[in-house]
Amino acid sequence: MTDTNPEASVRRAEARPFGSRYAVLILVLVLLVIVGVAGVALGRSKSSAPGTISVTGSGSVMGAPDTITVQLGVQTTAATATLALSENNAKTNALVASLKHHGVKPKDMQTSGLDLYTNTNNAGQVTGFTVDDTLTVTIHHIKQAGAAIDAAANAVGNGIQLNGVTLSISNDSKYLAAARAKAMRNARTAASQIALAGGTHLGAVVKIVDEENTNTYVYPMFATATANAAALKSVPIQAGNQAVSVQVQVVFAL
Repeated sequence: MTDTNPEASVRRAEARPFGSRYAVLILVLVLLVIVGVAGVALGRSKSSAPGTISVTGSGSVMGAPDTITVQLGVQTTAATATLALSENNAKTNALVASLKHHGVKPKDMQTSGLDLYTNTNNAGQVTGFTVDDTLTVTIHHIKQAGAAIDAAANAVGNGIQLNGVTLSISNDSKYLAAARAKAMRNARTAASQIALAGGTHLGAVVKIVDEENTNTYVYPMFATATANAAALKSVPIQAGNQAVSVQVQVVFAL
């Protein structure tokens, strides 16, 4: 159908660009409003970021050691290296057999040192050879340790070496749990005091770092390389107590 009204056609032609410009203007305004709201929200999120406080808490409990690790060795000296090594082998085998007889299992005995060296006089002349063989021995019943060490010394005779002992707790999980609980309580107490002094309140835990630190004590026994077996008839060992300690770093929200 042909439009017979030229003025109406002109009006419609003029109206279309205005409507399009109006729609574009509305769209631009809407976009500006969205960007403005997003900017305000972003500004609020940055300015309202929660504060934190970081503290360190320590906890320690006492436990009775139930395991002893001892350095037992054999030293032999002879005119030749072969003879010194042969005598050392025989005495070391006697040492191992004695320890086994007193309940020490093969898995709890490990060779931790074996040395063969030349002995010389002031003139530099060779006078003999010495062999040192050292075992690291773990005894899981401290009450039996004295008798085991005494028997080992008697089995080896002169040349027995006892370099020191380490006392430890074989299963310290319950002590660690108690120490951690104490460390966390101490951390919360310290954080609460700091927050109160700063005029704010302590919030939830944000982060925890556990720094386990189990203490053991070493008790030196005999340092001489040729201890007399007769002097070791009684080897008293006092287990005492030792501290199991834990340190935690805790971050709290404010």
